[in-house]
Amino acid sequence: MYLYETHLHTAPISACADAGLRESLEFYKSAGYAGVFITNHFLDGNISESVRDLPYDERIEFYFSACEEGKRIGEEIGLPVFTGIESTYKGTDFLIYGIDKEYCLNHQDMDKMRKSELLRTLMDDGALIIHAHPFREAWFIDHFRLYPNFVHGVEIFNAARKEFENGAAAEYCKYFNLIRFAGSDNHKGGRRTLFGGMATDTPIANEREFIDFVLSGKAKPFKKDENGTVLL
Repeated sequence: MYLYETHLHTAPISACADAGLRESLEFYKSAGYAGVFITNHFLDGNISESVRDLPYDERIEFYFSACEEGKRIGEEIGLPVFTGIESTYKGTDFLIYGIDKEYCLNHQDMDKMRKSELLRTLMDDGALIIHAHPFREAWFIDHFRLYPNFVHGVEIFNAARKEFENGAAAEYCKYFNLIRFAGSDNHKGGRRTLFGGMATDTPIANEREFIDFVLSGKAKPFKKDENGTVLL
């Protein structure tokens, strides 16, 4: 079984992350993962304050610098590293796979589009869209927003969220017959005891293959703690 972290934040791109890129990747290598997706907060989310007022192109270059450096570190330590995005709308978050720096530079209206319009456009362009922790409760979230017609799947297990939040997400996912997905939402590198992600029977080569695995049911959600790994 090959384990993939699907939801990872790193400093300094994500302003709320406590662990840097190398620290996080070296932890996942030591923990026996087959690969890691870096999904920092995008321009519409909690990205580093240092770049929020820069021109669009410069913010994009800054954002993807972590993915590019991550791939270099991954090659050095023997850990495949893949690119992802976490986009947000007033605390409603979406994990997006299959979008790279070139795509974002060529679509400079991304941060001006209505979220439903953006999600549909990305889906039409081949991206995989996952609703992250849809029932997360936090002081900055006024109410839940659900987009069942604009996502492929739902994070039914987020290792950073409460059990009832994950349970509600699983029921939502089941009701709308969406793809079951999991991730750690890791901001702390190896200083966590509970993790989540997607498991496959064979290794994946790139983001496109991962998308195909998820859409075809060849990738299964898992949770992992000190007692081992359990498929969900």
